[in-house]
Amino acid sequence: MESKYSIWLSLLMLQCLSLLCVSQSQDFDFFYFVQQWPGSYCDTKQSCCYPNTGKPTADFGIHGLWPNYEDGSYPSNCDPNNSFNQAKISDLLSNMQKNWPSLACPSSNSIQFWTHEWEKHGTCSESILSQHGYFDTALTLKGKTNLLKALTSAGINPDGNSYSLVNIKNAIKGAIGYTPWIECNVDASGNSQLYQIYLCVDNSGSDLIECPVFPKGKCGSEIEFPSF
Repeated sequence: MESKYSIWLSLLMLQCLSLLCVSQSQDFDFFYFVQQWPGSYCDTKQSCCYPNTGKPTADFGIHGLWPNYEDGSYPSNCDPNNSFNQAKISDLLSNMQKNWPSLACPSSNSIQFWTHEWEKHGTCSESILSQHGYFDTALTLKGKTNLLKALTSAGINPDGNSYSLVNIKNAIKGAIGYTPWIECNVDASGNSQLYQIYLCVDNSGSDLIECPVFPKGKCGSEIEFPSF
């Protein structure tokens, strides 16, 4: 009897440790909510391809909602058994095609883009957000932030002109209340341009917060805001 009890206890401990490991793999401190300017994605040597639904509107599009740790590292591909399932987000598809389009070549229906975002990043927050909840949360955050309005209201327009990086940050913080991190890329001529804007969200996905840590990299003091 004692040996059977010992075996049972060992199996129970292994099960608990397994559950603990799964829990830890989904533990994270905050989200990066990342939006990209399509004009900058397309204005490179690599260029871009519009999705099958046609040219997106001239607005920031969602890149992703990424769980992150305060030390700057991040979890990824946390649950290979929970693959992307389009049926789970069928009510969000038209909204996603508008606000989360893929600009990668060749042209597509953006499903591959969303699959990548869910499987690499979304599965690491599945203890908090279901697959539907993950995409719905990102769409809600985009509606809350309205980056293009924040910039144009401050006289910063997607017209191909260069603007001060400081003014871009101040315009967004003034409108939204939180400090953004700006990522640049370069156009075909090598000029630095406004590419992606990072905002931080608490680990429930509910509220914007000040970023505990910013990604690495930097822009020039003056950056282009290309048209689209």
